[in-house]
Amino acid sequence: MVAFLSWYAFPPLLTLAIKKDLHMSQNQYANSNIMSLTGTLVIRLISGPLCDKFGPRYVFVGCLLAGAIPTALAGTVTMPTGLIVLRFFIGVLGASFVPCQVWCTGFFDKNVVGTANALAGGWGNSGGGITYFVMPAIFDSLMKRQHLTAHVAWRMSFIVPFIIITALAMGILFTTEDCPSGKWADRHQPLDNIVLDAAVDFSSQEKIPTEKPETKDTEAAEHEPTAIDKAEGEVIVAPTLKEGLQVFFSLQTLALAAPYACSFGGELAINSIIGTYYLKNFPKLGQTGSGRWAAMFGLLNVVFRPLGGVIGDLLYKYTGTVWSKKLLITFLGISMGCFELAIGLMNPNRKSLMFGLIAGLAIFMDASNGANFAVVPHVHPFANGILSGIVGASGNLGGIVFAIIFRYNGTHYAKTIWIIGAISIGVNVACSWIRPIPKKQIGGQ
Repeated sequence: MVAFLSWYAFPPLLTLAIKKDLHMSQNQYANSNIMSLTGTLVIRLISGPLCDKFGPRYVFVGCLLAGAIPTALAGTVTMPTGLIVLRFFIGVLGASFVPCQVWCTGFFDKNVVGTANALAGGWGNSGGGITYFVMPAIFDSLMKRQHLTAHVAWRMSFIVPFIIITALAMGILFTTEDCPSGKWADRHQPLDNIVLDAAVDFSSQEKIPTEKPETKDTEAAEHEPTAIDKAEGEVIVAPTLKEGLQVFFSLQTLALAAPYACSFGGELAINSIIGTYYLKNFPKLGQTGSGRWAAMFGLLNVVFRPLGGVIGDLLYKYTGTVWSKKLLITFLGISMGCFELAIGLMNPNRKSLMFGLIAGLAIFMDASNGANFAVVPHVHPFANGILSGIVGASGNLGGIVFAIIFRYNGTHYAKTIWIIGAISIGVNVACSWIRPIPKKQIGGQ
């Protein structure tokens, strides 16, 4: 949450204060949003394999500290180009989502992992909404109470997220564990205990004469995965390059990455412009007023991203198949696209209609994000870091594509939103037929 608060700390103040102070054009404003997402995309792809090798906790701390440094340097920016470059490096904070999800997955069973991942992700995404409250409030306070000029106030504002991020990174480093077994190197320990217990139980059983089974049944039993096989298939290892490429190019990865590119990608792109969009349609709101209403879009993540995971887990509990979670993603993704079409085609000029449609969009969009990472732990569980990194990065890739569409449509925000809606519906329908788990996968079911 704190990482996302800082990652999205610029848009609330870019609307007027920073844009005016640095004399930024609309294209430069859009380019800074694109570079922020690009930085996150690169680091998310890298952080996935690093999580599998070194453990998510250290990667998490590394992302936070690496992003805290450019956050503290925000006050040194004097030109639009400098801001664009700085936002690229601050983008590393957005990559903290990947180790967060890998870390959660390691602590929770498949029956509840969707809820756990969605709850953590929902709090994280809510940082993008909270920042619309926090940053303008800090900025206004520094101007009114400390009597600073706007030129100085927005620069000083970024010291606050820097302090919070650094403190939390130290807390994670010194007070938390890598996995249920303690150290990341001991993550195989629970599996060793299962094997040992199974061996003890087997040795204590008396040998009872039985009839010789048929050959056909014996062969079937030999090919049936045992409990030990399933457990081994769910322990994270450091995959080889060949295994990593197989995960990258599998249809199951596509079936998760493409919808997430639309849901989280759409959220990222819209979150970057929503304050400006409100200000365009309702000029009387001002920077602070539009920021407060824009905060709603991100804050709904606190409730509805977890809800997507909870519903996914309930469906899995009562159906016993991952298909139910997969179809939930499709339903939520199509519904999300319908709301985007409605907003874009209507371009509401009544506050009640605008805010109502945006709230509806956020509900389905957030739930879709949560439902997606309720499926991720089931697919290629031995390479959960790689898969989480790919799917997480796809969200940023979608955000970049949509941000570019926003850039080339200038201030015609409504037009871009309905284009995103059409793309979202098409992508979710196209991926709906792909089976959620590969046929020969052991573990994860």
